[in-house]
Amino acid sequence: MRPHSLPPAERLIGLFTFAYVAGFTLWFLAMGNYEFIVYVLTMLGLIALVGLSLRKAEYPPAMLAALSLWGVMHMAGGGVPMNGSVLYNLHLIPIIETPDYFILKYDQVVHAYGFGVTAWLLQHLLLRHFPETRGTATAFAYPLFAAAGLGALNEMIEFTAVLMVPDTNVGGYYNTALDLVFNFVGALIALLILSISHLLRPQKR
Repeated sequence: MRPHSLPPAERLIGLFTFAYVAGFTLWFLAMGNYEFIVYVLTMLGLIALVGLSLRKAEYPPAMLAALSLWGVMHMAGGGVPMNGSVLYNLHLIPIIETPDYFILKYDQVVHAYGFGVTAWLLQHLLLRHFPETRGTATAFAYPLFAAAGLGALNEMIEFTAVLMVPDTNVGGYYNTALDLVFNFVGALIALLILSISHLLRPQKR
């Protein structure tokens, strides 16, 4: 599909997404942060998947905007300097603080938000192709565990970055485990919100 044939909302979100991907790509290359190459390739792959499935999936504009926001949060997390490190390591609220880990960090919020959006997208695809699952346990459990699985895949991608680039901001064992926890919690919260919204919505007769 040609860009000019897209609905205005999709075109605007697409332009915003490509603008920040290009901007952060130039920024990371200028800074010599080659860890970013793994992330930008992943982003481009995800953008391609969404773009190729636009008409078949009919993603709501709000979902596309939420995905794009996740992308810019992710790139800003690795690219915006903050307190001698990067935004991903920013401590937000001291809920739990130990010598090994800190809760709540910007990184954890991005993980929860991102895989909450992922669960929303997966449920959308499930209900679109299998509408008979609406209101069933499958419509809750499948997106939840599928999002958690994609979260694990994300950690594998981060591990690839660690292997390719000696000095990264990915973190160690505690960071990986907390990422997986926040991925799951974000997906769970998103699906609870969607389930409650479905129950409160007037049913068609």
